[in-house]
Amino acid sequence: MALLTLLDAHLAYGHVPLLDGTGFSLETGERVAVIGRNGAGKSSLLKILAGLERPDDGQLQVQGGVRRVYVAQEPAFPDGASVFDAVAEGVAEARALRARYEAHAEGEDLDALQTRLEALGGWTWEQRVDEALQRLALDPQAAVAALSGGQKKRVALAQALAAAPDVLLLDEPTNHLDIDAIEWLQGLLNDWQGALVLISHDRAFIDAVATRIVELDRGQLRSYPGRFAAYEATKARELEDEALANARADKLLAQEEVWIRKGVEARRTRSVGRVARLHQLRAQRAARREQLGQVSLAMDAGLPTGKIVAELSDVSMRFGERTLIDRFTATILRGDKVGLIGPNGVGKTTLLKLILGELEPTGGRVRRGTNLQVAYFDQLRGGLDLEATLVDTISPGSEWIETGAGRKHVMSYLTDFLFSPERANSPVRTLSGGERNRLLLARLFALPANVLVLDEPTNDLDIDTLELLEELLQDYAGTVFLVSHDRRFLDDVVTSTIAWEGDPVFGGRPGLWREYEGGYSDWKQQRERGRVAVAPPAPSPTPAAPASAAPATAPKARTKLSYKEQRELDELPARIEALETEQAQIAATLAGSEIYVHEPQRVAALNARHEAIEEELMTALERWELLGNR
Repeated sequence: MALLTLLDAHLAYGHVPLLDGTGFSLETGERVAVIGRNGAGKSSLLKILAGLERPDDGQLQVQGGVRRVYVAQEPAFPDGASVFDAVAEGVAEARALRARYEAHAEGEDLDALQTRLEALGGWTWEQRVDEALQRLALDPQAAVAALSGGQKKRVALAQALAAAPDVLLLDEPTNHLDIDAIEWLQGLLNDWQGALVLISHDRAFIDAVATRIVELDRGQLRSYPGRFAAYEATKARELEDEALANARADKLLAQEEVWIRKGVEARRTRSVGRVARLHQLRAQRAARREQLGQVSLAMDAGLPTGKIVAELSDVSMRFGERTLIDRFTATILRGDKVGLIGPNGVGKTTLLKLILGELEPTGGRVRRGTNLQVAYFDQLRGGLDLEATLVDTISPGSEWIETGAGRKHVMSYLTDFLFSPERANSPVRTLSGGERNRLLLARLFALPANVLVLDEPTNDLDIDTLELLEELLQDYAGTVFLVSHDRRFLDDVVTSTIAWEGDPVFGGRPGLWREYEGGYSDWKQQRERGRVAVAPPAPSPTPAAPASAAPATAPKARTKLSYKEQRELDELPARIEALETEQAQIAATLAGSEIYVHEPQRVAALNARHEAIEEELMTALERWELLGNR
C-alpha cells in the first residue's frame, strides 16, 4: 500500500485551478522531485501532502501510523530559540509524552502512554537530537536568530531528521546553501532510509537524489521515472504530440464552424449529430489549458568596454586580523564569463567589489578597463520596493523601455516575462519568490550594461526560465560575473572559474584564490587531483628529499621498471578504456526510462557501480602517470 495517496484533487486561487482533478501516490523508499513553472502550485501541493492545507475537493489517504515532516522554503523559528531548542521541536510530542509518563499524573493511562512513546522512540529523544546536531555540524548553544540563511536551513533539516519521519517533504532545500553544503545534503538524503518528496529547480541535485520526477503542469501531475535527461526527452515528445493533436482539433473545429454558418443544411434532421459534435468541439476548445508561454529574454550590451575589464596583480584584502584575499593575480577580458565558487562568507562579494572598483585593496594593484557599465542582480532582492507596482519597478515615470531588441512599451515588456497586463499595476509584495526573481531579471535587462554581476540568479526560477537565461548569457557580448550554487548552470555558462581554496586541510592558506579554465566540473576535477597530490605520503624507511625540490631535481627516469611494473603499465590503457566504456554504458542506461519501468531494483546497484568506476578510473590514471614517469 502507498504511504500517501492523493485522489481527484482540486485546488484553485482565483479563476485558474492549480490542481485540476489530479492524483499522486508515494511508495515506501521513493524519492520524488516535483518540478514545474513558478506559480504552478508546487508548494501548495507539498503542504497538502504534509497535511498543512486541504484541497478544495478530493481526498488525501495516509497509511496508518505514517509520520510526515515538512521543511519550508524559508523556515521560521521562535524568537530567542537556541539551536538545541529548535531541533528538539522535532520531537516535541515525544518529549511531552515522556514528561507526562514520568510525572505519573493521576488518571493517566500509563499503558497507552508507554505504547505511544515506544512508537515515537520517545525514550531516546535526547540521543536523536544530539545525533542530528552532530550530523549537521551545528552548535547546540548558538542562537538561531544569529545564523545565516544556510545555517537556518540546516537547523530545519536537523529538526526534521530528529523527528525520524516516514515521509520527508522539502521545499527548495538547496536555497541559501553553498555548493559544498548541497553536496553534503545529497549524501545525507541518499543515506536516509525514508520516503522523500522535494521541490527543486537544481537539475544536478535532482539527478543525484531523485528516483522519479513529477511535473505539475496546468493542474495535472505527470510522472517520469528516471533521471532529468530522460524527463526532458520524454517531455519534448509529449509536447510535440500535444501540439499536433491540438492543431488537428483546431482544424476540424474551423471546418465545422464554416459548415454551421451555411444555415439550412446544418438544420436538417440528419445533421443533428454533426451539430452536437460541433458543440462538443467548442466545449473542448474552451476547456483547453494552453501551455504557458516562454519568457522572452534580450539584453542591450551597451557600449563595448576596453579589451581588459580588470587586471589584478598580487591583490590582498584584509579586515583587521582576517585575510579574505591573499596575493591574487588574474586578468579579466571583455566577453569573459567568470564563475565565483566558494563557501558562504569567504569573500566572494569582496572580490567582486575589488574587481569593479567599489573597494580598493590593502595590498597589490587593480587596473580597471574603460567604459564599464555595470548592472547588478541582488540575491536578497534588496533593490525591490514591495509597495511599488510592477510598472513603476521596471520603468518609473515612462511607458517605454529601450532594450537590446529596440523600443518597447512597458506592458509588452512585462508580458515577455510572463506578467499579464492585469497584474502590471499590482504591488511587488503580491508576487511569489520566483516571480520576484523574474521581475528583477526584467529590470536588469532593461538597463544597458556591458558588465553583468549575477548573485545567485537561479534561486526560485523555474527550469524553463533557467535554460533560457543560460542561452541569453551564452550569447551576451559583455562580461559576466556569476555567483551561483547551481552546478549545471555554472557548467553551461561560465568560461573560467575563480575558486576559494583556503581550506588548510588541503594545503590552502587564508585568503587563497585560484583561477581555472572551464566551469564547475572542470574546477572540481582539478581540485580533486590537487587533493590527491597534497595527501601525506606513505612512511618510508629511508629519508625522502623535500617535496618542493622533487620536480626540479628528480631525473625523468630514476629507476628501471620491474617486469611486473612494465606489464602493468602496458595493460593500463586497455583497463582504462574498458572502465570508461562500462561507465558510459551505465550512464546511458540510467539516462533512459526503460530500467526504471522494467528493472527499478537495479538502479541503486548501477549508481553505486558508476561511482566505483569513477574511483577506479582515478586510481588507474594516477598509476599510469606514476609508472610512465619512472
